[in-house]
Amino acid sequence: MSRQMIVGNWKMNGTRQAAQSLVASLVDRLPQGSADVVICPPFTQLAPVADLLAGSAIGLGAQDCHQAVSGAYTGDVSAPMLADLGVSYVILGHSERRQGHAELDETVREKAVAAIAAGLVPVICIGETAEQRDAGQHEDVLGWQIEGSLPAGFSGVLAYEPVWAIGSGRAATEEQIAQTMAFLRAELLRQFGETGKAVKILYGGSVNAGNAPSILSIPEVAGALVGGASLDADAFLSIVGAASAS
Repeated sequence: MSRQMIVGNWKMNGTRQAAQSLVASLVDRLPQGSADVVICPPFTQLAPVADLLAGSAIGLGAQDCHQAVSGAYTGDVSAPMLADLGVSYVILGHSERRQGHAELDETVREKAVAAIAAGLVPVICIGETAEQRDAGQHEDVLGWQIEGSLPAGFSGVLAYEPVWAIGSGRAATEEQIAQTMAFLRAELLRQFGETGKAVKILYGGSVNAGNAPSILSIPEVAGALVGGASLDADAFLSIVGAASAS
Protein backbone atom coordinates (compact mmCIF):
# COMPACT_ATOMS: atom_id res chain seq x y z
CA MET A 1 0.00 0.00 0.00
CA SER A 2 1.29 3.50 -0.81
CA ARG A 3 1.89 6.12 1.85
CA GLN A 4 -1.40 7.14 3.42
CA MET A 5 -2.53 10.55 4.66
CA ILE A 6 -4.40 11.40 7.86
CA VAL A 7 -6.04 14.84 7.93
CA GLY A 8 -7.48 16.20 11.16
CA ASN A 9 -10.37 18.65 10.74
CA TRP A 10 -10.81 20.54 14.00
CA LYS A 11 -13.91 22.35 12.66
CA MET A 12 -15.02 25.25 14.92
CA ASN A 13 -13.01 24.15 17.93
CA GLY A 14 -9.79 25.34 19.50
CA THR A 15 -8.83 28.20 21.80
CA ARG A 16 -5.16 29.19 21.94
CA GLN A 17 -4.54 27.18 25.09
CA ALA A 18 -6.31 24.08 23.81
CA ALA A 19 -4.58 24.29 20.44
CA GLN A 20 -1.16 24.68 22.02
CA SER A 21 -1.70 21.67 24.28
CA LEU A 22 -2.99 19.45 21.49
CA VAL A 23 -0.29 20.38 18.99
CA ALA A 24 2.49 19.95 21.54
CA SER A 25 1.25 16.44 22.29
CA LEU A 26 1.02 15.54 18.60
CA VAL A 27 4.48 16.87 17.76
CA ASP A 28 6.10 15.14 20.74
CA ARG A 29 4.40 11.80 20.21
CA LEU A 30 4.14 11.47 16.43
CA PRO A 31 5.69 8.11 15.49
CA GLN A 32 8.89 8.22 13.43
CA GLY A 33 8.26 7.42 9.79
CA SER A 34 4.50 7.72 10.19
CA ALA A 35 2.03 8.35 7.40
CA ASP A 36 1.58 11.92 6.15
CA VAL A 37 -0.25 13.93 8.81
CA VAL A 38 -2.07 17.25 8.37
CA ILE A 39 -4.06 19.21 10.93
CA CYS A 40 -6.63 21.85 10.01
CA PRO A 41 -7.40 24.26 12.86
CA PRO A 42 -9.90 27.13 12.59
CA PHE A 43 -8.65 30.36 11.01
CA THR A 44 -7.99 31.97 14.41
CA GLN A 45 -5.44 29.30 15.32
CA LEU A 46 -3.56 28.98 12.03
CA ALA A 47 -0.78 31.45 12.84
CA PRO A 48 0.05 30.16 16.33
CA VAL A 49 -0.25 26.53 15.20
CA ALA A 50 2.09 27.25 12.27
CA ASP A 51 4.71 28.41 14.74
CA LEU A 52 4.23 25.31 16.90
CA LEU A 53 4.56 22.99 13.88
CA ALA A 54 7.77 24.59 12.60
CA GLY A 55 10.37 21.91 11.99
CA SER A 56 7.92 19.05 12.61
CA ALA A 57 6.64 16.43 10.18
CA ILE A 58 3.02 17.60 10.56
CA GLY A 59 1.52 19.67 7.75
CA LEU A 60 -0.81 22.61 8.27
CA GLY A 61 -4.17 22.93 6.53
CA ALA A 62 -7.10 25.34 6.57
CA GLN A 63 -10.80 24.52 6.49
CA ASP A 64 -11.84 26.76 3.60
CA CYS A 65 -10.75 29.65 1.38
CA HIS A 66 -12.40 32.23 -0.86
CA GLN A 67 -12.11 31.94 -4.62
CA ALA A 68 -10.90 35.55 -5.03
CA VAL A 69 -7.33 36.67 -4.34
CA SER A 70 -8.50 39.76 -2.45
CA GLY A 71 -11.37 42.21 -2.35
CA ALA A 72 -14.50 43.32 -0.54
CA TYR A 73 -15.43 39.96 0.98
CA THR A 74 -16.03 40.63 4.65
CA GLY A 75 -15.26 37.65 6.86
CA ASP A 76 -13.55 35.61 4.13
CA VAL A 77 -9.94 34.47 3.81
CA SER A 78 -8.12 34.04 0.50
CA ALA A 79 -5.76 31.26 -0.56
CA PRO A 80 -2.73 33.60 -0.80
CA MET A 81 -3.42 34.75 2.78
CA LEU A 82 -3.33 31.12 3.89
CA ALA A 83 -0.11 30.43 2.01
CA ASP A 84 1.41 33.51 3.65
CA LEU A 85 0.80 31.87 7.05
CA GLY A 86 2.56 28.67 6.06
CA VAL A 87 -0.57 26.70 5.21
CA SER A 88 -0.02 23.89 2.68
CA TYR A 89 -3.48 22.26 2.42
CA VAL A 90 -7.08 23.46 2.40
CA ILE A 91 -10.31 21.52 2.84
CA LEU A 92 -12.93 22.52 0.28
CA GLY A 93 -16.53 21.50 -0.32
CA HIS A 94 -17.12 19.88 3.05
CA SER A 95 -20.79 18.94 3.39
CA GLU A 96 -21.12 21.38 6.29
CA ARG A 97 -20.08 24.15 3.88
CA ARG A 98 -22.26 22.84 1.06
CA GLN A 99 -25.32 22.61 3.30
CA GLY A 100 -24.78 25.40 5.81
CA HIS A 101 -23.39 27.94 3.34
CA ALA A 102 -25.15 26.80 0.16
CA GLU A 103 -21.89 26.10 -1.64
CA LEU A 104 -22.33 24.65 -5.12
CA ASP A 105 -19.99 22.35 -7.03
CA GLU A 106 -19.05 25.35 -9.20
CA THR A 107 -18.07 27.34 -6.10
CA VAL A 108 -15.92 24.49 -4.84
CA ARG A 109 -14.20 24.21 -8.22
CA GLU A 110 -13.46 27.95 -8.28
CA LYS A 111 -11.98 27.72 -4.79
CA ALA A 112 -9.85 24.75 -5.85
CA VAL A 113 -8.47 26.72 -8.79
CA ALA A 114 -7.60 29.59 -6.43
CA ALA A 115 -5.99 27.23 -3.93
CA ILE A 116 -3.82 25.56 -6.56
CA ALA A 117 -2.76 28.95 -7.95
CA ALA A 118 -1.59 29.91 -4.45
CA GLY A 119 0.44 26.72 -4.09
CA LEU A 120 -1.98 24.94 -1.76
CA VAL A 121 -3.12 21.32 -2.07
CA PRO A 122 -6.94 21.18 -2.10
CA VAL A 123 -8.68 18.39 -0.20
CA ILE A 124 -12.06 18.33 -1.94
CA CYS A 125 -14.95 16.64 -0.14
CA ILE A 126 -17.83 14.84 -1.78
CA GLY A 127 -20.59 12.66 -0.35
CA GLU A 128 -24.19 11.60 -0.62
CA THR A 129 -27.07 12.03 1.80
CA ALA A 130 -28.91 9.11 3.40
CA GLU A 131 -31.86 9.72 1.08
CA GLN A 132 -29.65 9.58 -2.00
CA ARG A 133 -27.95 6.41 -0.77
CA ASP A 134 -31.26 4.71 0.02
CA ALA A 135 -32.62 5.65 -3.40
CA GLY A 136 -29.61 4.11 -5.14
CA GLN A 137 -28.56 7.51 -6.48
CA HIS A 138 -25.23 7.76 -4.66
CA GLU A 139 -23.01 6.91 -7.61
CA ASP A 140 -24.75 9.45 -9.85
CA VAL A 141 -24.44 12.09 -7.13
CA LEU A 142 -20.77 11.37 -6.52
CA GLY A 143 -19.99 11.36 -10.23
CA TRP A 144 -21.68 14.74 -10.66
CA GLN A 145 -19.81 16.14 -7.67
CA ILE A 146 -16.47 15.03 -9.09
CA GLU A 147 -17.28 16.53 -12.48
CA GLY A 148 -18.49 19.79 -10.99
CA SER A 149 -16.06 20.26 -8.10
CA LEU A 150 -12.68 19.14 -9.46
CA PRO A 151 -10.91 21.42 -11.95
CA ALA A 152 -9.28 20.08 -15.12
CA GLY A 153 -6.02 18.25 -14.48
CA PHE A 154 -6.80 17.92 -10.77
CA SER A 155 -3.91 16.44 -8.80
CA GLY A 156 -5.00 17.19 -5.24
CA VAL A 157 -6.79 15.00 -2.72
CA LEU A 158 -10.38 13.72 -2.85
CA ALA A 159 -12.20 12.95 0.39
CA TYR A 160 -15.30 10.77 0.33
CA GLU A 161 -17.53 11.55 3.30
CA PRO A 162 -21.04 10.12 3.22
CA VAL A 163 -23.09 12.96 4.69
CA TRP A 164 -25.10 10.56 6.82
CA ALA A 165 -21.94 9.34 8.58
CA ILE A 166 -20.42 12.72 9.51
CA GLY A 167 -20.58 13.31 13.24
CA SER A 168 -23.21 10.60 13.63
CA GLY A 169 -20.97 7.92 15.11
CA ARG A 170 -22.16 5.68 12.26
CA ALA A 171 -19.42 4.95 9.73
CA ALA A 172 -20.22 3.29 6.43
CA THR A 173 -19.69 -0.47 6.38
CA GLU A 174 -16.46 -1.87 4.97
CA GLU A 175 -18.41 -3.25 2.02
CA GLN A 176 -20.02 0.14 1.30
CA ILE A 177 -16.67 1.89 1.51
CA ALA A 178 -14.93 -0.65 -0.72
CA GLN A 179 -17.64 -0.49 -3.38
CA THR A 180 -17.74 3.29 -3.34
CA MET A 181 -13.96 3.66 -3.43
CA ALA A 182 -13.74 1.37 -6.45
CA PHE A 183 -16.40 3.46 -8.17
CA LEU A 184 -14.61 6.72 -7.33
CA ARG A 185 -11.32 5.47 -8.75
CA ALA A 186 -13.04 4.32 -11.93
CA GLU A 187 -14.81 7.68 -12.19
CA LEU A 188 -11.57 9.60 -11.72
CA LEU A 189 -9.97 7.55 -14.48
CA ARG A 190 -12.98 8.09 -16.73
CA GLN A 191 -13.06 11.85 -16.19
CA PHE A 192 -9.35 12.63 -15.88
CA GLY A 193 -7.54 9.78 -17.64
CA GLU A 194 -4.03 9.00 -16.39
CA THR A 195 -4.13 11.96 -14.01
CA GLY A 196 -6.91 10.21 -12.12
CA LYS A 197 -4.53 7.44 -11.05
CA ALA A 198 -2.52 9.77 -8.82
CA VAL A 199 -5.39 11.35 -6.89
CA LYS A 200 -5.45 10.16 -3.28
CA ILE A 201 -8.92 9.21 -2.01
CA LEU A 202 -9.51 9.61 1.71
CA TYR A 203 -12.46 8.28 3.68
CA GLY A 204 -14.19 10.47 6.26
CA GLY A 205 -17.25 10.16 8.44
CA SER A 206 -17.06 9.04 12.09
CA VAL A 207 -13.53 7.67 11.75
CA ASN A 208 -12.21 6.76 15.18
CA ALA A 209 -9.44 4.79 16.84
CA GLY A 210 -11.58 1.65 16.87
CA ASN A 211 -12.63 1.49 13.21
CA ALA A 212 -9.56 3.12 11.62
CA PRO A 213 -7.50 -0.08 11.15
CA SER A 214 -10.24 -1.81 9.17
CA ILE A 215 -11.15 1.28 7.15
CA LEU A 216 -7.54 2.07 6.26
CA SER A 217 -6.95 -1.50 5.05
CA ILE A 218 -9.65 -1.24 2.36
CA PRO A 219 -8.29 -1.04 -1.21
CA GLU A 220 -8.16 2.50 -2.67
CA VAL A 221 -8.48 4.10 0.79
CA ALA A 222 -5.40 6.35 0.82
CA GLY A 223 -6.07 7.74 4.27
CA ALA A 224 -8.71 9.40 6.39
CA LEU A 225 -10.29 12.78 7.00
CA VAL A 226 -10.89 12.78 10.74
CA GLY A 227 -13.32 15.07 12.56
CA GLY A 228 -14.07 14.75 16.26
CA ALA A 229 -11.31 12.23 16.96
CA SER A 230 -8.70 14.73 15.75
CA LEU A 231 -9.35 16.82 18.88
CA ASP A 232 -8.10 13.99 21.11
CA ALA A 233 -4.36 13.39 20.88
CA ASP A 234 -4.58 9.73 21.94
CA ALA A 235 -7.34 8.93 19.46
CA PHE A 236 -5.76 10.84 16.59
CA LEU A 237 -2.32 9.32 17.10
CA SER A 238 -3.93 5.87 17.24
CA ILE A 239 -5.49 6.53 13.84
CA VAL A 240 -2.13 7.77 12.52
CA GLY A 241 -0.54 4.59 13.86
CA ALA A 242 -3.03 2.48 11.91
CA ALA A 243 -2.11 4.17 8.63
CA SER A 244 0.50 2.84 6.20
CA ALA A 245 3.71 4.82 5.71
CA SER A 246 5.21 2.44 3.13
